[in-house]
Amino acid sequence: MIKYIVKRLALSVLILFGVSIIIYGLVRIKPGLDFVQAKYYAQMQLDNTGQVALMVEKQREIYGLTSPILEGYLVWAGNILQGEWGDSFIFSVMTGEVELLVDAEGNPVLDSEGNQLTKPISSSNVLDIIASKSTISFVIALIATILQFGIAIPLGITSATKQYGVVDYSVTVLAMMGISLPSFFFGALLLRVFSIQLGWFPYAGLTDPNSNLPVLLDNIHHLVLPITVLVILSIGGLMRYTRTNMLEVLNADYIRTARAKGLSEHKVIYKHAFRNTLIPLVTILAGILPGLFGGAMITETIFSIDGIGKAAYKAVTMGDIPFVMAYNLFLSVLTVIGTLLSDLMYAVVDPRVKLTGGSK
Repeated sequence: MIKYIVKRLALSVLILFGVSIIIYGLVRIKPGLDFVQAKYYAQMQLDNTGQVALMVEKQREIYGLTSPILEGYLVWAGNILQGEWGDSFIFSVMTGEVELLVDAEGNPVLDSEGNQLTKPISSSNVLDIIASKSTISFVIALIATILQFGIAIPLGITSATKQYGVVDYSVTVLAMMGISLPSFFFGALLLRVFSIQLGWFPYAGLTDPNSNLPVLLDNIHHLVLPITVLVILSIGGLMRYTRTNMLEVLNADYIRTARAKGLSEHKVIYKHAFRNTLIPLVTILAGILPGLFGGAMITETIFSIDGIGKAAYKAVTMGDIPFVMAYNLFLSVLTVIGTLLSDLMYAVVDPRVKLTGGSK
């Protein structure tokens, strides 16, 4: 097991290396001014002090834009490994630290009580921004994933055991609706009906200063509609996949043998059939986490949730290339982690699977 994990981690590094080459290459092959110069071109034309030009050159050096593309990639990758991901053009977050205020002569600035004044320190580093904004997105994605599996798998099993019945057709219609509905349309529809017209749920953000609910309950109240959108639109494919695999397993010889031995239908389905259905379902794990984060880009924007999805959407529309590059690397890491977890889960759901570092 340990050898296998080490081997997969080494392979993951190679995959991320390839992804980083593609991301950097797409940015560098753009004709004309590079993205840093293009962003600050107007400011450089109006600046007579040279401060903007110095800042631009510093940013260009971080991304290796002052060097040929191969050398520039090595510079950029080296900075990434050292935690220097560059600065976002449009975002900043508070670091939690403060700066002591001093006047032009270096003397401390005091308030009326003689205490030195301070001001909070903000950071535009894209790594700090991703770390700050991904927390709520992780919470939403985790809850949505748990609900997705908790709803889709039982419905898929029920649909398979009641094939061509009312339940089967109802589940199929629900699955097709989930697969077909665009997230922006479904989210806007729920927002219109349940927030604006009925007033049952808040329509934006995570908290309401006028709410009488405790903070946690207020957060949950705000997250009901966004999580509903993610769950409804993601369970369709998983339900159909569960149904298809369950039908295949139920027609196997060992299931007929189990029934012939007089085992209860509940034991046949959940002890014998379902365990073998889990094996192909595990493969879906690899794409669920990055898929939910990708879907959160639209959902968080519709419901004004200050997560990484909304930030990514704003970055794309406003040309914040440093953040977009970092966000794509972030999704790549999630995909690699999901794939590794998926492979490890095989050994959990099927004891016959042995994970080794190489072939025997």
